[in-house]
Amino acid sequence: MSSPRPIVFLSDFGLGNEWVGLCHAVMSGISPQCPITDLSHLVRPLEVASGALLLADSMPYIPENAVILAVVDPNVGKDREIAIETESGRHLVGPDNGLLSLAWDAAGGIRSAIELTSPDVVRPPHAESFRAPDTLCPPTAALAAGRPLAELGTPLDPATLAVVEMAEPEVEAGKITCEVIDFNRFGNVHLNVRPADLAAAGLDGEATLLIEAVSGSADAKRGSTYADFAAGEYGVLFDTRGWLTIVRGNPASALDGLGLALAAPVWLTRSAAGR
Repeated sequence: MSSPRPIVFLSDFGLGNEWVGLCHAVMSGISPQCPITDLSHLVRPLEVASGALLLADSMPYIPENAVILAVVDPNVGKDREIAIETESGRHLVGPDNGLLSLAWDAAGGIRSAIELTSPDVVRPPHAESFRAPDTLCPPTAALAAGRPLAELGTPLDPATLAVVEMAEPEVEAGKITCEVIDFNRFGNVHLNVRPADLAAAGLDGEATLLIEAVSGSADAKRGSTYADFAAGEYGVLFDTRGWLTIVRGNPASALDGLGLALAAPVWLTRSAAGR
């Protein structure tokens, strides 16, 4: 067997119950030599796309040899449970509902995939409503301890796996039509806009952008950190995950101020205030 590997764990389980602790206990019992890092357990409940995006955006920070366990599972017990080896050699474990798909794309695509079926690794679940400690944690720990992927189940055709499709912004001269892809507890709003999109629209040199939404609009100053904006002032910056983010100077919330929600449309244009 190869050297022990770290485990990185993502879920929507929250922190107010025993679920995360039980998963830790199972994995540590199987591979006590493998450290476990909790990436987040506060993915918004049942939001597969949000979990997929967070995981994919985190990949540059996750060690190459880590085994990643991700669980956001609205159809618990109905979707296949899978393990993936990417072309770059990363291993991902989770439900077959698209949660892992943006991450395997970020890691160069799929080299091999299996359904987790091996009876000497996968345990009969104590409860069908909470399967992770029995059906996902043991294979994750086995992989981290050095067990080969092929021993954990039956091969799958990667073309049959569920994927999450990210919406692309509509970019034209002087205008971007985009949407909210995420937001955080501070009310900062992430849009599906990358630096190249802003440049393609000819807006990258603008000191101020006009943000329009169904429920409100605002002039937003360009900046690079939250301290660039006065209290209540709207701003835009590219966050650590590389997405254009609408913010407001602390303690105000851009999410509340513009009445935004997940998947809400947003229009970006030049602002008269910046001319």
